[in-house]
Amino acid sequence: MKIIIAGASDVGLHLAKLLSFESQDITLIDSVKEHLTYAETHLDIRTIHGDPSALAVLKKADAGDSDMMIAVSPIETTNLMCCLLSKQLGCKRTIARVTNIEFDKYKEDVDFHSLGIDELISPEELAVKEIQLLIDESAFNNSYEFEEGALTMMGTTLEESAPFVGKSVKEAAAVYSEVHFMPIAIKRAGSQTTLIPRGNTLFEAGDQVYFTSSKSGMDALNELIGYTKQEVENVMILGGGRIGKKTAEDLCQRGMRVKLVESNKEKAIKLSESLPNTLVIHGDGRNAELLLEENIGGMDVFLAVTDDSETNIMSCLMAKSNTVSKIIALVENVDYFELTKSIGVDTLINKKLLTANSIFRYVRKGKVVDLAKLNNMDAELLEFVVSEDSRVLGKKIKDLEISRTATIGGVIRAGEGIIALGDFEIMPGDRVLVCCLPKSISRIERLFR
Repeated sequence: MKIIIAGASDVGLHLAKLLSFESQDITLIDSVKEHLTYAETHLDIRTIHGDPSALAVLKKADAGDSDMMIAVSPIETTNLMCCLLSKQLGCKRTIARVTNIEFDKYKEDVDFHSLGIDELISPEELAVKEIQLLIDESAFNNSYEFEEGALTMMGTTLEESAPFVGKSVKEAAAVYSEVHFMPIAIKRAGSQTTLIPRGNTLFEAGDQVYFTSSKSGMDALNELIGYTKQEVENVMILGGGRIGKKTAEDLCQRGMRVKLVESNKEKAIKLSESLPNTLVIHGDGRNAELLLEENIGGMDVFLAVTDDSETNIMSCLMAKSNTVSKIIALVENVDYFELTKSIGVDTLINKKLLTANSIFRYVRKGKVVDLAKLNNMDAELLEFVVSEDSRVLGKKIKDLEISRTATIGGVIRAGEGIIALGDFEIMPGDRVLVCCLPKSISRIERLFR
């Protein structure tokens, strides 16, 4: 696939890395020469120094003959213009990153597709949705919803007290008469290897485990990992940027009591005017005395979403020492994910990973309609739509030619999420979730073409 990425900062460079590893034909464009240095010296891709929204630069990149334009520069207008021109030149699909977190509200008012922009993606909006899902399912440290929650992917680390530690997958499932969740990937403590579990795979203390679950399976899954679900009433947010503001607004609308700490006085005043139901506090969130004065120990959730990763992690450690039950930090460095447990922070959120999840489904072959990459694991969860000519049509799951490096995580049929076992027969229109390691992706894609 011939892909052009406009913008070599944060999201753009991360996407270029991931796609180059898959031997895609990548061209990376940026107006700042220094932004291209890493790509030129470390990645097997083509780079072009120039304004991505300039027609001459797009022609040099051969945008008219490309399969996809992914415009993810920090400048919204550049991305929109880049996609508009690329589509006019003949590019098959265009994706634009937007910085306005409220952009979704205007999709019905403006026909962006007719302008040449197929998809709009806001990393900040994706982060807000991820935070809300994690608050709703506080026992888990990573999550992703398929088809508005018909099936949900959840990740957690097993404590020694979890009831199914020491049991096999088959034994854990047998605890309940009806199975409504499925383990899809495991990484052992201290290991870098991702395992696709089978019936005889044992759960061990310290395992990082990803599950898929239907709506009816969430309570059983909470019980099996040894968690009693509690209502979230008090939330403290550090950072009044786009993510912090939108999260505070949404949580207040749901009846939660929210405190927002912002270090910039002018911004704090504006936030207090625009968020009448939120208690806005002007102060430094790294100040332990301030957090204690504002009763950090009485919070159910603490969110650190400033633009500084280190500030977010340090403030979360203070929240942890004050026994806050759910802690979430926004970080820029993907490498921090491997240190999550050792540094004591429950959940890390990275906008680059969330954006990559959202974009990758357009890169995959076959009838892929959605995709989630598993944080800190070398695996993906793909959602395929079964067509009349799919090789899986009419087959039972146990008869599919799936290797041991892949597993069916569930099926969505007529909007209902089903944890499908071996005798389940796949029908036209089914949406099938498949978790697989990179080496088996091509084989899985061929099954669903």
